[in-house]
Amino acid sequence: MRALAIVVFIERGQIKDPASGQKARADAERGLQELPNWKNPDGVSAADYEKMKNQMTGIFAGTAAFGALQQKDYAAARKYYEQALKVDPNDLGNNYQIAIALLESNPSDPLGFWYGAKALSIAQKQNPQAFQAWSPYFLSRYKKYHGNTDDWNQRMATAATETAPPPNFVASIPLAPTPCDLAAQAVQQNDPSQLSFSDYELVLSCRDKTPANKDAAEKVWAFIQSKEKNGEAKLKMPQVKVIAVPDPSTLEVALSEDNQTANKADMRVTMDKPMTKPPAVGASVDVIGVISEYTPDPFMFTMIKGEVPSAKPAAKTPAKKGPAKKGTAKKKSAQ
Repeated sequence: MRALAIVVFIERGQIKDPASGQKARADAERGLQELPNWKNPDGVSAADYEKMKNQMTGIFAGTAAFGALQQKDYAAARKYYEQALKVDPNDLGNNYQIAIALLESNPSDPLGFWYGAKALSIAQKQNPQAFQAWSPYFLSRYKKYHGNTDDWNQRMATAATETAPPPNFVASIPLAPTPCDLAAQAVQQNDPSQLSFSDYELVLSCRDKTPANKDAAEKVWAFIQSKEKNGEAKLKMPQVKVIAVPDPSTLEVALSEDNQTANKADMRVTMDKPMTKPPAVGASVDVIGVISEYTPDPFMFTMIKGEVPSAKPAAKTPAKKGPAKKGTAKKKSAQ
């Protein structure tokens, strides 16, 4: 058993890919399976025997965990790392690696932030190079999850004094506001007249997410409709990007900057009159019309009675004239 522990300890240092991880994991799992049946060797005190068993548990569990991590078997990695950390809660490598296993899981487990904070608090004293190398990853993931990193240093300081994550750790991290959360807040804090059409689009696209988003969407939509009724029968959308021209009576255009960059239409325009010279795809044009409706997902405004000032409407076919009556034609004046 002690010989197997030495082999597994060496194998952990040689894990570099899933294949080497699989071999080391198999040997480590064998050690974990056989360790409970290992008898106290002759001449070894009970205290030393328990100490050796704990040490070997840490070696076997830590190696099995690292092998599972290389195979992206995050659930198994978590189980084995937790077993190893019960033996040594302050092991730098195990705290760092379980943090990776938890945060890279699908879905990501925010409990990994505690182990990341714990690993960095240890590395700060034991391995400054590791601290510098690991910090950007945890800060980036934490900011994405929480919205900022203002309390990260305090979390590291707290984790340094703990041996395991507190029961309320995940609940103590408020989630970063989503774009839909921010959209609802924007309408709550501002009059719709102060928002741009790109803002309107975001607010309306979030209509069905939460009751607050529904209230915000109704407020914005009522404002758009009121503009069209209060002497502004048609709205002017400047510098929209033409995405498609399905026919002379229809344009598909992008209003927002993001959609213009992605070449994604967010408004369908039905022209008041067919165009003889529709604008080219990719052109930036002004569009005038009445926004009659929208769909939130996928988002699309519908504009009717559309006009494009630079695109001429089709000319009407002139009415046929009857034959001229005799005696009515005038002679041309002499030049």
